[in-house]
Amino acid sequence: MRIGTAVPTDEQLREAVHYFIQCKDITESYTSGRYENDVLALLDRLYETNDYVILSGGSGLYISAVCQGIDGVPGTNKVLRERLKKIYESRGILPLLQRLKQLDPEYYEKVDHKNHQRIFRALEVCIETGKPYSCFRTGQSKKRNFNIIYIGLSIPRDQLYQRINSRVDRMMEEGLEAEARRLYPYKDLNALQTVGYKELFDYMDGKCSLPEAVELIKRNTRRYAKRQITWFSRLENVYWTAPDHLETIVAHIKRMSLIKQSKNCY
Repeated sequence: MRIGTAVPTDEQLREAVHYFIQCKDITESYTSGRYENDVLALLDRLYETNDYVILSGGSGLYISAVCQGIDGVPGTNKVLRERLKKIYESRGILPLLQRLKQLDPEYYEKVDHKNHQRIFRALEVCIETGKPYSCFRTGQSKKRNFNIIYIGLSIPRDQLYQRINSRVDRMMEEGLEAEARRLYPYKDLNALQTVGYKELFDYMDGKCSLPEAVELIKRNTRRYAKRQITWFSRLENVYWTAPDHLETIVAHIKRMSLIKQSKNCY
């Protein structure tokens, strides 16, 4: 999934040590809870020789898993997941939503009704434990042994959308269609329920033309970026700045470090 997930180039990987890059097989089940545990174990080692570690990326859920923690939600039941998936494929999302409303009306009101993966997960927990999924979601932050400096990179919305459109065109030029075609036999895996692949799989299934698929990738990526902005805008104490304001970013880190007087993950 090198092109579709924008894996750092070999040059970028040489410039700075990276972790968790292409470290899992697409067939392996991997959750934000596992990511939380893996990253915390790594940070314990890194802080023995480093004062700063950069946690970077766009997934708000995974960043929150490291910084605030994930509630103790039970693990995935593969057999139950397959049953729910078959219902979804044969009858759509509505019967699953109706079941969720019965089992956990509180989470039903909050969840995105179009996000079948989250609905699967909530129903798994409800059916497996006999308890509402929402009762496992305490929303309380876990205490960490490092301090956190949040830095948000922001550019005008029109520039952001223009860069997204250009990036999709560049990914297509680099061979995204061929990459998706190689991954087509695995299209139902959770790892491939991702913008950029889903649209091309629809094209390969004859549901749209290739130009239409490319436009859908651009549109859905713009929508995803908008959701990212909304997610991170809710965080407190985020230092928002332009990506090229490196000197001010470094100055902010130094200033906050003096205040916190501790090792930081930012």
